[in-house]
Amino acid sequence: MNIKNYTIFLAFLVFTITSNAQQLNTAMDSTVATFGEVTIKGKPVKYKAIAGKQPVWDDKGKIIAGLYFTYYERTDVKDRSKRPLFFSFNGGPGAASVWMHLGYTGPYRVKVDDEGYPVQPYGVEENPHSILDVADIVYIEPVNTGFSRPISTMDEKEVAERFFGVNQDIEYLASWINTFVTRQNRWASPKYLIGESYGTPRVSGLSLELQNSHWMYLNGVILVSPTGLGIERGTAVEAANFLPYYAAAAWFHKKLPSDLQSKDLDDVLPEVERYTLNQLIPIMAKGGSISDAERKEAAKNISRYSGLSEKVVLEHNLRIPEQFFWKELLRDEGFTIGRLDSRYLGIDKNDSGERPDYAAEIRSWQHSFTPAINYYFKNFLNYNTDLDYYIGGHTRPWDRSGNTTGDDLRQAMSQNPYLHVMVQSGYYDGATDYFNSKYNLWQMDLSGKLKDRMSWKGYRSGHMMYLRTEDLESSNEHIREFIKLSTPKDGQPAQYLRKTK
Repeated sequence: MNIKNYTIFLAFLVFTITSNAQQLNTAMDSTVATFGEVTIKGKPVKYKAIAGKQPVWDDKGKIIAGLYFTYYERTDVKDRSKRPLFFSFNGGPGAASVWMHLGYTGPYRVKVDDEGYPVQPYGVEENPHSILDVADIVYIEPVNTGFSRPISTMDEKEVAERFFGVNQDIEYLASWINTFVTRQNRWASPKYLIGESYGTPRVSGLSLELQNSHWMYLNGVILVSPTGLGIERGTAVEAANFLPYYAAAAWFHKKLPSDLQSKDLDDVLPEVERYTLNQLIPIMAKGGSISDAERKEAAKNISRYSGLSEKVVLEHNLRIPEQFFWKELLRDEGFTIGRLDSRYLGIDKNDSGERPDYAAEIRSWQHSFTPAINYYFKNFLNYNTDLDYYIGGHTRPWDRSGNTTGDDLRQAMSQNPYLHVMVQSGYYDGATDYFNSKYNLWQMDLSGKLKDRMSWKGYRSGHMMYLRTEDLESSNEHIREFIKLSTPKDGQPAQYLRKTK
């Protein structure tokens, strides 16, 4: 082979290997940068977007996975030491970051109508309410979500043992964040975690892990549609606490008695919450020992607030399963209602049965997000790969043992006087219902000493409240207010002060 032909062959070989690596996205430590500009709150915001993978290492320094991330950084900022940095996670476990990324806080969002329903042609549009004007944002995909993958030599059992569990997840993600902050030179910046659904135990646990293992202290944690966070409820409280959500869903579908239906939702729910706390929980705690009169009175009240008949309530011994509620509320009209957002309607094969055939809201959201995310990465971020984008479903089995994340967050707040927490919930979310998100805060802070740094916001939508245009605007505005609230004044020390007489 002559030199010329050898050079051509070598170039072809290098091109083929490089091309295959790019196509299959096997590189665990590579990124691509693009630049853009969007209009947020009527003003232009220029930014740099970095998309790609950063490794996860084992304790011997060997790469064991590559986490895909998208990092948006405003480019006209002179002093990043005062610029907030957000780490954003979705839930599942096993859900990719697409939902928050292209639904909530990012510079672009999916095309939907004002109530969040899909429209064609599919695609994305500028998000005029994005928080990129006030904060830089990193959207992170844990292992086996999005484009993130473990090394190919690791078998399924080892992958699950290393990555798929409450505490495994928190440990490796904290190390990954530590590396990211160091690489991007952001140690001086105020830092925030925001997580949705299962992302809420993730960020709650990370708040303490980052402090204790990496000495990284946060300014804020935002819990969007939070789960139980490992907080014990018991059978009585668990059964009773769903009633306020039932009332909200029934109010939306106009199934409450006329005197309640004529009131605004904000006037109805406090009444239901008071009944739940002061009367229903004690009744549920009595179980089968309650008298017939108490049972009938409770059934009457549950029926009044849930939109279901007294007969149905009594048939279920006062404890209405959520799945049955989604099937029963509009059964006489031939519709089911959504789990994650009960505004959505579904149609089952049969009107009979104990649960809906499918989740109407999930099918609707997949309409919007699946085409949009695959289009967006390629055409806006210039990220090209033949890997499937795992939106969800590839992190089983998940080890849920040892979940103390609610108390972890409490401890992190106790240790860090700067740390604030905000919860955002949709009233029509039946999976991570709004009243239990309030209950979380009450149980986390039994002493009441942290309540001045805790806040709760409610929205007239469901699990992904940001899909509704009105709530997209208000929820992002609440984040802006939260940043101001959790930013200490220059020179303000992180310390507790005793009250003096």
